[in-house]
Amino acid sequence: MRDRDEAGRPRSSRPRDEYGRPLPHGAEGVPRVPDDYAPDAREALDEASRLLSTGRPFHAHEVLEARWKTGPADERELWQGLAQICVGLTHVQRGNLSGAAALLARGSARLGTYGSRRPYGLDLKALALAADRIIVDIDTGVVDPPAAIGLVLSHLHDH
Repeated sequence: MRDRDEAGRPRSSRPRDEYGRPLPHGAEGVPRVPDDYAPDAREALDEASRLLSTGRPFHAHEVLEARWKTGPADERELWQGLAQICVGLTHVQRGNLSGAAALLARGSARLGTYGSRRPYGLDLKALALAADRIIVDIDTGVVDPPAAIGLVLSHLHDH
């Protein structure tokens, strides 16, 4: 039976491992992003960068998802794109390479809608190209999870 919030939406309260995989109830997992977390843009970028630097893209995705759910509606594509890239990195870590490629492509496409704009100082073109580079690595069979995370992190740190 799935956990549900007061509105009846599915919510997983199960603990997660460092790769975001659910653990049995009662197991000790890594700290999660609280359901009521509402970071401002700078906080979301800083926390996502910190989590990526510790090899935790699933948790970085949760931070970025919290921002798109609580931030301005006109920034939804930005935060969803960044979150999708982090989910793609999560799939790389877990060995789900087809899922990784699909999420990285979706995230790259969302960031591509921004053209040359640089919201919050982010070089979205470079981030989209980094996601595309990881897809090429997946397609050629030479993807390295820590290197993939580092590539995205190097462009997220530029903000």
